[in-house]
Amino acid sequence: MSPTFHSLGIPNYRRYASGALVSNIGTWMGRVAQDWLVLTVLTDHSATALGIVTGLQFLPFLVLAPWAGMIADRFPKRQILLVTQTALLVTALALAVLTGAGVVELWHVYALALAQGVATAIDNPSRQAFVSEMVDHDHLANAVALNSASFNLGRLIGPGVAGLLIAWFGIAPAFYVNAFTFVFVLIALLSMDPRSLTPAPRARGKGQIREGLRYVRRRPDLILIMSLVFVLGTFGMNFQVTTALMSTQVFDKGPGEYGLLGSIMAIGSLTAALLSARRQPRLRVLVLALVGFTVSTALLATAPSYELFAVYLVPTGLSALTALTTANAMVQMSVSPAMRGRVMALYMAIFMGGTPFGAPMIGWIGDAWGARWTIAIGTITVGLSVGAVVLWVARRQNVAVTFQTQERPRVRIRLDRPTTPEVAK
Repeated sequence: MSPTFHSLGIPNYRRYASGALVSNIGTWMGRVAQDWLVLTVLTDHSATALGIVTGLQFLPFLVLAPWAGMIADRFPKRQILLVTQTALLVTALALAVLTGAGVVELWHVYALALAQGVATAIDNPSRQAFVSEMVDHDHLANAVALNSASFNLGRLIGPGVAGLLIAWFGIAPAFYVNAFTFVFVLIALLSMDPRSLTPAPRARGKGQIREGLRYVRRRPDLILIMSLVFVLGTFGMNFQVTTALMSTQVFDKGPGEYGLLGSIMAIGSLTAALLSARRQPRLRVLVLALVGFTVSTALLATAPSYELFAVYLVPTGLSALTALTTANAMVQMSVSPAMRGRVMALYMAIFMGGTPFGAPMIGWIGDAWGARWTIAIGTITVGLSVGAVVLWVARRQNVAVTFQTQERPRVRIRLDRPTTPEVAK
């Protein structure tokens, strides 16, 4: 099997990845339909309302992270996922029924977004850590990258299909399809062979949350990665809001063109995930990807036409997903299996937990300053953070940056941390 897909040779992971792909397509259809419902039916293109919906979906990541990580390390992860995926199915179906009956109101969307956020906050660390129970260490980085590829293949297909469904039949059918796709994940989880899984040691006793926090605090490499991911997630990864505003306010496009933007961006994201599946995660890749993200979003913010905006979304998706996949794999491969659930919960809280503040703020910026500034603010903050973190670590944590010009240009970034496990440099 190709090195890009060698994790699919493991039967349990192959079943899981197949179900997840179908669900990811539905999830992106649901997101596009939700945004279109809020912007065009329930409000008069209110960026603030859209920002609030997005914020409510991610607020539980921040509030529940310590407990979600503890749950992931204490209970069987497959059982947790069966419960959370069922809850997500129910909330998606409720929004479909309300919309189809013509009685949906904005507060319904707010309440269901919060409920989905709670289920996802508990689901995410268990799902992230469950990968290491389906595959061995040699396949872990590849499996993490393929999960990202699946997510972005869903982003490639889902928004375009949703745009067509909305244009032809209305918003409710897209919600119904999203709800139905969760069934595929449940079937995949139930059809697994439990004997082939390698469960991590269960966390027992009191003080597990404090133990997880102490573990991360003693790891400067994790703090560095999480700091960069926090800024990227809070200010840079608000495309659910920014592309909707640019499509409707700046370029005056309909649901088909809006859905197409998500699919175009996914071309770059999917490419990044597949490339990441072929290589080991490295710090220099993370830093250079964030530099690329800064440049590409600067082009996005100043794009003079819809067509150029769509073109610039490809390198934006490529750089963003390269950074996120690299950071995720670096964290997962360098932590103790017994701590993985709690560490991944903190990682996801830092990545997504800033969205409850960032998304409404981005929405307010869109209403006050215009849609282009919703992207520009991410360009500025991510660019400044990359420069500041690299300079700080170079002085405090003994980072060496060298440039190799022989044969082909390369950048090497080395973070010395002799007391912690080795991450590919």
